[in-house]
Amino acid sequence: MGWKEQTLEVFEIFGPATLGVVSFTEAIIQPVPPDVLYLPMLVNAMGDTPLIVWLWLVVTISSVLGSLVGYFIGKKWGTSLMVRFGQERHLTKLEQLTQRYGSWGIFIAAFSPIPYKVLGWMAGMGDMERKPFLAAGFLGRGLRFGLEAVLIGIYGSQALDVMNWFLDNEILLAIILLAGLALTWYAWQWWSGLDSDATAPSQ
Repeated sequence: MGWKEQTLEVFEIFGPATLGVVSFTEAIIQPVPPDVLYLPMLVNAMGDTPLIVWLWLVVTISSVLGSLVGYFIGKKWGTSLMVRFGQERHLTKLEQLTQRYGSWGIFIAAFSPIPYKVLGWMAGMGDMERKPFLAAGFLGRGLRFGLEAVLIGIYGSQALDVMNWFLDNEILLAIILLAGLALTWYAWQWWSGLDSDATAPSQ
């Protein structure tokens, strides 16, 4: 039995509320994604549209509420810890980061394999405004879990096998995605700098 299955066994004490509890806590600190429970539930609910919508609402809302707890944790204790250890300069960078890329960063983390909880902590530490934080989270999580429901509805167990592969390799996929975003950003900076190089006066 893998570590994900062992963790899910612990949450079984919550009975029918297990999906919401797993989704809520995953957005704060625990490592098991709610998709591990959500996807098989979607397969079992095929043909029952009200139940599918209910599952989508539960997993989406509980995840965003969990991220809000992570936001407050980052805001309350993350900031004080950085100040305590003399890392105030990083707080300024986090504030600039969340002001410039906050909503997009939260949306990408909510939709992609990038750990959603980490961006929630960072948003709190960077003092990001709560309304855009929640809006980006709802949009990203809603699209992710909604897309999974649509794919299960169209392709059934075949889609489940593919998505389970993604879940088993989510850390690798997150690293690849982050590397791709970094390369894209550096390429854009290089491309943008060509104009300034061309217009610079020759010596």
